Amino acid sequence: MGMDTQDSLKQVVALVLKDQEQVDLVLGTGDLSQDGSVESYQCFRDLSAPISAPARWLPGNHDELSPMQAACVGSDLLRAVTDIGNWRVTMLDSTIPGAVPGYLSDAQLALLERALSEAPERHHLICLHHHPVSIGSQWMEPIGLRNPDALFKVLDRFTQVRAVLWGHVHQEFDQHRRSVRLLASPSTCVQFAPGSEDFRVDTCSPGYRWLRLFDDGHLETGVSRLTDFAFEVDDSIQGY
Repeated sequence: MGMDTQDSLKQVVALVLKDQEQVDLVLGTGDLSQDGSVESYQCFRDLSAPISAPARWLPGNHDELSPMQAACVGSDLLRAVTDIGNWRVTMLDSTIPGAVPGYLSDAQLALLERALSEAPERHHLICLHHHPVSIGSQWMEPIGLRNPDALFKVLDRFTQVRAVLWGHVHQEFDQHRRSVRLLASPSTCVQFAPGSEDFRVDTCSPGYRWLRLFDDGHLETGVSRLTDFAFEVDDSIQGY
């Protein structure tokens, strides 16, 4: 939509390095590429490399899994389950090949249940790409997670789940469902206008969500955005 996304990502990475004295883990919650090429994923690795911390990725609807896997050979980038401190972070693949909406397969639901049941003493952060609840934007309702009930049927059985985090919506979101925090991250490129009935780009700058996970299970989180960021929307593009 007229934005130089490599430049905006570089600036967001620089903002992370400025803001955060220590980074323990970087989460890429999907749509890491537009063309799905191996080169694009290598580019993402290179641009985010200044943050000297382990990273975990999951695919979004714009990603291509095979090239992503090829770019991650020899790394832990696509490891689904990561224990860090007193927490377990589980990365789920909610993509449907060739489609925009999301769906959690039986295999992904089994992975989630296994990750939760094998670590009852840990606090859990669950990540996926597609939003499992309404975010109040009518045009995004049909392109979220198609089987959210299946996700929550698993999560509701485990009291150690603390938060669910996703990408896809290009805006921040922070609510609770029972005792579980529901969080969406902004994009490092174009932002979508919250509460919009039709597709609409927001004027907010690119940014990222930071999380601090404490041993007792509580978390602190917020969104940091670029300042003095100039961007002119290409109005000829009317859809996502």
